[in-house]
Amino acid sequence: MRTIWATLVSLALATLVAASAHATDVPFLTGRVVDNAEILKPVTREKLTDVLRAHEQATSNQVAILTVPSIGGESIEEFATRVFDNWKLGQKGKDNGVLVIVVPQDRKMRIEVGYGLEGTLPDVAASRIIRNVMTPAFKAGDYDKGVSDGVNAIVAQLEGKGEVAAAADTSSSTSGGSPSMHFNEPNLAWPERILLGAFIFGILSVFTFVGVMTPGVGWFLYVFLIPFWAMFPIMVLGVRGAMVLLGTYVIGYPITKLILGRQPWYQKAAQDLKTKGSASIGGFVMTAGGSSGGSSSGGDGGFSGGGGSSGGGGSSGSW
Repeated sequence: MRTIWATLVSLALATLVAASAHATDVPFLTGRVVDNAEILKPVTREKLTDVLRAHEQATSNQVAILTVPSIGGESIEEFATRVFDNWKLGQKGKDNGVLVIVVPQDRKMRIEVGYGLEGTLPDVAASRIIRNVMTPAFKAGDYDKGVSDGVNAIVAQLEGKGEVAAAADTSSSTSGGSPSMHFNEPNLAWPERILLGAFIFGILSVFTFVGVMTPGVGWFLYVFLIPFWAMFPIMVLGVRGAMVLLGTYVIGYPITKLILGRQPWYQKAAQDLKTKGSASIGGFVMTAGGSSGGSSSGGDGGFSGGGGSSGGGGSSGSW
């Protein structure tokens, strides 16, 4: 009898040791985006970091992204719980954290939701985001799109915009006619147009000026600002005016930048950015941006959890 019990105890201990040996270590929380699987482009990590930082500043919700190559034989739910508990996402007492995990080699993903956000981001919403937004992009091999669109959908849901988008999708899919887009001309008095235009064009002009004057990163800003120049001016100038302005921007920006690129002071600034990491242009000091390769998004090293916890809510998926 003692031999049987000893054998059972030995087997149980061996099982526990094997399970613990195969458990994936929880990575260090080095930023809002911890891309240990290296499936995201640096620019994607930076954009996601900016989105999540802005969302936290507006709502105090903490959303983090983790990618790891594989978690072995451990379930995605168990691993997500361990990471969430270790990182303590969300504010203490509010438990308003969300963790997005992608495991490319195992083809698994999960959205883990803290106690305090289970009502705002219920399991059905998390499942819909995984199924309809992230999975199609992952199947196509586009991790940047899948993660970015998934995070944007999560943020929209947390900010109360998710249901509106879902309702819009439902109405367009159930309507008998073909989908179409219609813009009304702005119904604003001229004083209102002037004030709104000063606000919109003031912001866009500042970013455009920085892009034109800054070597290297200016081309990223050129592409990044195109949708803003396309949509925001409609509120002030209407569709035709916005199209003219967009055409001017699309053609004028690169021409101006190419002309400036031939100037000695511009070439010197570009060389200083490469060799010194900073350059002075017209009294402004430009610094070379970028992310620390591999694990996290640049400029986000001070991010840490606020003491929140997870109740096991969320949803998992595979592709």
